[in-house]
Amino acid sequence: MHSEKKIIEKCLKNDTKAQEKLYRLFSQKMFGVCLRFAKNKMEAEDILQEGFIKVFSFLKNYRNEGSLEGWIRKTMINTAINYYRKNARFANEVDIDNYEVKQNVNESVIDRFAANELLKIINTLPDIYRLIFNMSAIEGYTHKEIGEIFNISENTSKSQLMRAKSILQQKLKEFENK
Repeated sequence: MHSEKKIIEKCLKNDTKAQEKLYRLFSQKMFGVCLRFAKNKMEAEDILQEGFIKVFSFLKNYRNEGSLEGWIRKTMINTAINYYRKNARFANEVDIDNYEVKQNVNESVIDRFAANELLKIINTLPDIYRLIFNMSAIEGYTHKEIGEIFNISENTSKSQLMRAKSILQQKLKEFENK
């Protein structure tokens, strides 16, 4: 923790070696976060690069409250969300407020897959489903928070998460049967 504070101080003085050290310290974990939100490795690399530009630009706003890693993680998630907004990926998404999905996801099915297999399957989800799945199931955002971020209702967030889980369940069964 003490060394993080020194790195931050040096980064704020535009010390490129400290910036490189901060990047090396967190880039691998943050790349994993970006991969979950991106469609592919190239998009994840773009999001990671954009995210670290924001980290260095807004590091002065970090108040040493909570972990630095958590602050950087939140920056990466926001960067991923903005990446998809900027590229108008949701333009043709349907608001499924009244769409009903029966939820019967068998959680034990997930236990039989390796992380990289799951990531590949999650990455096949439509963008909005993938983002909501990651934010809710993995990052712990509430449906209210997700709704505010994407300007959708809580019910839309819930139904899209259920739809994502349903699609994932179907794809996991297909993958398992191969």
